[in-house]
This record gives sequence, C-alpha cells and structure tokens, in this order.
Amino acid sequence: MLNFDFYNPTRVIFGDDRIAELPKRIPHEARILILYGNSARNTGTLDEVLDSLVGHEVFEFGGIEPNPSYEMLIKAVEVVKAEKIDFLLAVGGGSVIDGAKFVAAAACYESGDPLDLLTRRARILNALPLGVVLTLAATGSESNNGAVITHLATHTKHTLMSERLYPVFAILDPTKTFTLDARQIGNGVVDAFVHITEQYLTYPVNSPVQDRIAEGLLLTLIEQGPMALASGRDYDVRANLMWTASLALNGLIGAGVPHDWATHMIGHELTALYNIDHARTLAIVLPSMLKVRKEAKHAKLVQYAERVWGLTEGEEDQRIRYALARTSKFFESMGLPTKLSAYNLGQDAVEAVLKQLEAHNMTALGEKRDVTLDISRKVLEGAL
Repeated sequence: MLNFDFYNPTRVIFGDDRIAELPKRIPHEARILILYGNSARNTGTLDEVLDSLVGHEVFEFGGIEPNPSYEMLIKAVEVVKAEKIDFLLAVGGGSVIDGAKFVAAAACYESGDPLDLLTRRARILNALPLGVVLTLAATGSESNNGAVITHLATHTKHTLMSERLYPVFAILDPTKTFTLDARQIGNGVVDAFVHITEQYLTYPVNSPVQDRIAEGLLLTLIEQGPMALASGRDYDVRANLMWTASLALNGLIGAGVPHDWATHMIGHELTALYNIDHARTLAIVLPSMLKVRKEAKHAKLVQYAERVWGLTEGEEDQRIRYALARTSKFFESMGLPTKLSAYNLGQDAVEAVLKQLEAHNMTALGEKRDVTLDISRKVLEGAL
C-alpha cells in the first residue's frame, strides 16, 4: 500500500426529513447565500430549505448550469461581496456544489483575478464555509474537496482542489432523489461507477481493504442501479445509491492506491466541445480505455472480472474480455450509450478532442503517466 494522508471533515447528515435540522448547522447570525440550479425550485426542495431557515438572513442565487461555468459563478461572487455573505448553502447535485466551491474560494481570493484559481491553479488560502443539501447522487462532491468548473470563453474544464473546500456538512435525504428522471438516475449510477474504477482498476499495491470496499460499491451499483430505474420511489434503493456515490469519491477508497483519471480527462474534453453529459462521456470512454490498456491493467482487470462479475473460468484474457463486455452492457442498461456514433460524432470529433488534450497538456495521463496522445487516439477511435 502507498503512503497516504486521509482527511475528511464533512459531517454527513443522512436520512429522511433531515433538512429540518439546517438551523442547527448554520450560525443564526450568518448571512446565507443559497446557490441552486433549476430543479431545486421546481421540485419544492428550495422551498423546504427556505422554510427551515425562517429567521435567518437569506439570499438566493439560482440558475447554476450543469457543468457550472466561471462566467455564471463570477456573478455569484459579486453577490457575495455586495451582500457581505459569510455562509454558502448549495442545494442541488454535483454541478451546484462544484460551483459553490468555486464561489467559496473566489470570494476570498485577494491576490488577483479569480480566474487565476482555475487557469493558474493559484493557491487557495481561505474560503467561505459551505453547507450542502444534496438532490442528486452522482459526483460525490458533497463530501470531498474538489470541483470541476468550465471556462466557456476557452471551452476548457478546470479542476479546483483544496482542503478548504470540504463542505462543513452535507444533508443526504434520499427522498430528494424521487423526482429524478431515468436519464438522471442512469447518469448518477455510471458517474459513481467510473469514479470507483478510476481508483480501483490500476495496478496492485497490496491494498485489500480499499479493493474490497471498491468491489462492494461496484456490486451495489450493479444491483441497485437497475432497481432504481424500475422501482420508482423505493427509499432503500435510493438511499443505497446515494451513500455509494458519496463513498465513491470521499477519499476512502483512494487512500494508499494509485489513481488513473485518464477517462475523466478525455471525457471532460468531450463535454466541453459537444455538451454531452459528463457521465455519458465516461460511458463512452471507459470501456474503450480498459480495452486499449488491458495489458497495463491486466492483474486488476482479472481481479475485477472475478470479484465483480463472477468470471472465474477460462483464460485470463477471455475473462477480461467478458468483464469489459458486461461493463458496456451495464452502462447501456442504465440508458447510457458507449459509442460516439450514438451522438452523431465520428473521426472529426476524435481529432478535435486530441487537439484539446494537447492544448491543455493532457499528454501523459493515467496512473503511470503513460497515456500519450497516441493512446488517447486509440481509445477514442475504439469508441467510434
């Protein structure tokens, strides 16, 4: 096992009717800015939050997009400064939470243009405290210190990370996912699945604890994902998916093991160029990535085939092929295509993504930094 530090200060408040506890978690004297997208108001979750905060000084900033943009978020920063906001509350899924993390950092950035936090990865010395009311189980952003922000002017996605960006608390009420449609449910399951594989399907470092937890989470998604599509408002199913998505990226399974993230980097470029949902780009890239890199990942792929898909007979290469086929079939069963052609994209898209990867210095990706542009080309062409 590799050396690691594990730190996660976010208080997870899990279960039905926990929004009522918001007043206990936010100082009464705080000036609160609630950030949200479009769905929180439409589903009634925003009203429930506002009702719970009667007596607090509350401001609102709505309209945060999927794949939140710098251009939108900088307007929220202006509100924070104008209204002297000192506490942020994100009500939504990963995009809203990621956006709130940028606002938390940018509002306290005194050294120059807040864009530097993205383009120059300027150090985050301070950030506003942030709470979360989660409405979509997918990204795990509710209990980690990272965010992905889009700069529309350059069609570029940037990552933002700092220990100061962990939410103070995250309310996870599975009933808030009852209004999700099939597309959102499928996206969430696949997003969490790929988060897990990017930390699990690398190379062995004798980390049985992390491996077994990762495998258990993958098995849970494989079991519960289709049930969520079929069962409607099943509280237990939604609870299991919500908790799995959080555990997928809260740092636990990634402690002491190598990380990949090449699939994510290529997927980000597809989203930035063609506005394909983040999870759907991952469903396109991952199966091809694993096929192209099956030799480098051989040992863990054999383990994955056996422990996750129950494939114990036949030659190892055959088991790997079957496991990858089942992975693609699972994604497709959740409603996510695994080919670029499903989005009417062909060789021109391959060339465009490669150009962006090169422009953004994404030329040595993966757990061993050996995913060159040539490898990325093979991955993308394998997904045509």
